[in-house]
Amino acid sequence: METPSVDIGLDARRETAAAADAADPLASFRERFDVPGTYMDGNSLGALSTDAEASLDRAVEQWREHAVEGWTDAQPDWFRYGERLGGKLAPLVGAREQEVAVCGSTTTNIHTLIATFYDAANGGSAANASNPGTILVNDLDFPTDHYAIRAQLRQRGLDPDDHLTVVESEDGKTIIAAAIERALREHDVDVLFLPSVFYRSGQLLDVERLTDLAHEYGAYAGFDLAHSAGVVPHSLHDHGVDFAVWCHYKYLNGGPGAIAGLFCHESNADLHPALAGWWGHEKQTQFEMHHEFTPAAGAGRFQIGTIPILAAAPLDGALDVTLEAGIDRIREKSVALTDYLIDLVGTLPDSFEVGSPREAARRGGHVAIEHSEAYRLTEALKARDVVVDFRPPNVIRVAPAPLYTGFGDVLDVIETLREVHETRAHEHFDTHSGGVT
Repeated sequence: METPSVDIGLDARRETAAAADAADPLASFRERFDVPGTYMDGNSLGALSTDAEASLDRAVEQWREHAVEGWTDAQPDWFRYGERLGGKLAPLVGAREQEVAVCGSTTTNIHTLIATFYDAANGGSAANASNPGTILVNDLDFPTDHYAIRAQLRQRGLDPDDHLTVVESEDGKTIIAAAIERALREHDVDVLFLPSVFYRSGQLLDVERLTDLAHEYGAYAGFDLAHSAGVVPHSLHDHGVDFAVWCHYKYLNGGPGAIAGLFCHESNADLHPALAGWWGHEKQTQFEMHHEFTPAAGAGRFQIGTIPILAAAPLDGALDVTLEAGIDRIREKSVALTDYLIDLVGTLPDSFEVGSPREAARRGGHVAIEHSEAYRLTEALKARDVVVDFRPPNVIRVAPAPLYTGFGDVLDVIETLREVHETRAHEHFDTHSGGVT
């Protein structure tokens, strides 16, 4: 997909952006979404589609009609709803159906899988191991990853400061593969756990290469795909990734608080979950109510509690939209939109800088725009119905979601930002108050 030129006047830019939108093979999908204003926050919460709304309405109606019998009589039945969603998700992350489970939240799934794989690396129990190794993370991670991992280490009687290998960023924005390899070489790492895309800068890591490196040094390889699922294609099975987690409320548009997802490679299918629950029991004998846990086949064993149908139902319809559009076409448009956005940032005053990798192969679905007044600029944009978000200390995140965003929208964001800056309209807003951003 060709990126419109920016080395022209504003009227010409609008014309070329409109032409690019007219030629966009995904343009018609926008009609299936309710998009509030100029919405560029799909990396925090995706917009509502008519498909997601319909599948939620269907679940509510079947609750009304069937009550408890909905677990077997609803269409689709609720008892195997997670397996249904896992089957839809598998091609989007490059997995086999039994390698995907839809359950819990991203944080809960981190707890479950980190605990399982860390114990597995230590003979089944890190708490009883004579010399357990470390878990490799980095200093740019989203905080919940560290909260969960530190909690699991403490539960095993281990000091997180001694059993976390933290790879440090050289520039405060990105992590280089050489630093990760050096950490693997210099430390006894049991589990590598990294984001596929960094939540601030949008840097996209080479999952295949890092998986190979982890295995070379005898570690399991796990990834947090929260900022890539639904906007970047993955090949988790073929690349030999051991486990992964992700959410569905960002680019996959599953709604606020949507149920999350996880992947466990079939080569690890015999691992016993460190956190077990009845929904992870094999389906055939689940209602025989045995007290001894018999794990389900594949990733399904990592389910814990009963699937929350109303948190899962919107995802059913939302996935239909993504599958219809095709993940490769979504990625192609995402690259074109973010390339265009980066080019346009170059037309702003020098006080604005791009904080994301410029090479498309190293960038996910959003762009970080850096400015010393990022918070107040973000608030001024929101007051003009341009929805972006702020991440401290100085980042405006702009995420043009390919299913409902066009080149004209991207141009509008930058021109509104230019106007706010030139008129100093952002100076009417308070500095960062510490609230939800």
